[in-house]
Amino acid sequence: MGVRCAYDPRVAEIVRLTVVSSQAEADMITGLLRANGIECADRPTAIAADVMGVGGWTEVLVNEDDLDAAQALLDESTTD
Repeated sequence: MGVRCAYDPRVAEIVRLTVVSSQAEADMITGLLRANGIECADRPTAIAADVMGVGGWTEVLVNEDDLDAAQALLDESTTD
């Protein structure tokens, strides 16, 4: 699916929220974030692209201003 990013890099500072082992897991996290009003994106990590080819490790990105709220949502979803 590639990078799905609504950010204009001239406006927002994008930071890594987490790295997950599959695109499916990244899709679940980005779905949770978007459902809670947090803009986000995902992209393959350098290791996924360089070593493994298609698939593999994926990083989830958010606006720096949303990092605390996104981390809280992620933490809450993993403790349930």
